Amino acid sequence: MKQKKRKTPETENLTSMNNDLERGAGPRRFSYTDLATATNNFSNERKLGHGGFGAVYRGYLADLDTVVAVKKISSGSRQGRKEYMTEVKIISSLRHRNLVQLIGWCHDGGQFLLVYEFMPNGSLDTHLFGKSRSALSWPVRYKISLGLGSVLLYLHEEWEQCVVHRDIKSSNIMLDSSFNVKLGDFGLARLMDHELGPQTTGVVGTLGYMAPEYIRTGRASKESDVYSFGVVTLEIATGKKSVDVMGKDSEMGLIEWVWDLYGKGQFLLAVDERLHSDYNEKQVECLMIVGLWCTHPDPSSRPSIRQAVHVLNFEAALPNLPANMPVPMYHAPTPSVSSGEPLITTSIEAGR
Repeated sequence: MKQKKRKTPETENLTSMNNDLERGAGPRRFSYTDLATATNNFSNERKLGHGGFGAVYRGYLADLDTVVAVKKISSGSRQGRKEYMTEVKIISSLRHRNLVQLIGWCHDGGQFLLVYEFMPNGSLDTHLFGKSRSALSWPVRYKISLGLGSVLLYLHEEWEQCVVHRDIKSSNIMLDSSFNVKLGDFGLARLMDHELGPQTTGVVGTLGYMAPEYIRTGRASKESDVYSFGVVTLEIATGKKSVDVMGKDSEMGLIEWVWDLYGKGQFLLAVDERLHSDYNEKQVECLMIVGLWCTHPDPSSRPSIRQAVHVLNFEAALPNLPANMPVPMYHAPTPSVSSGEPLITTSIEAGR
């Protein structure tokens, strides 16, 4: 008599997820064959980029007559499979104009794939730091900052649960044909009740975008997301990477450098040279000061995303920040590292 195969917790999770999703009107299930056909068998010519847990390919779905981006999780990546399940569960429930739309999913025979709407203008980091000839104009940059603020406000305060993204960075901010923001990659996201404070989740994310207290304690929070948002706004204004060292003889990173210029009343020197002084000075001042406010070393001195968005929309006054960057104070214990998973997932150059 044949023995029945025991179901693993992962198999049971996938089965219940299938049932939940197939009942809804959201993303649909695709077969592996469908997606292999759509991407010319995941050919290198179709590859759009490579991240920590897999590659993304351009695909064409004939039955929907639409171009898509197909993310294929590396086989054997336990963390990748975990992120796949988190992403499908969370992003399939969310609805916002500044979120990348999840079109479908597939887990056939140990293969895990996600299907997204295709973004013709790629990711923000390629425009800010890539070799592309044309720099983003200032109005487009300001629009991107407002779009990112808008979707973060939705995630933190306007959905039924609070969603802490945990990996806000320029390479996860996609741009559609009109350069509207589409925030993607919810593989590290966590759902929290609105009333609860920071949760100990283990440290994951990307160096340069992670709040100092999060690296130290492993407690993800709305404040740590706001910090990442602040870093991105400074990158947008300066055209410099968060991890760059500013100047040959300087040990300063991006935040320290901008804060130093702010203290001297010279922050316009930080504006991306590729803009050739073609920008709105009032908006530049606003974006940089909000960026510094959001990256304040003390999380209790950061704004909520709602407060930051109000200032960016000129609906509230600019904050008064100290001339010198404050030194962070810590009282929390250092987390112990458990599980076989990496403590920090760094992907500074990962992806597109």
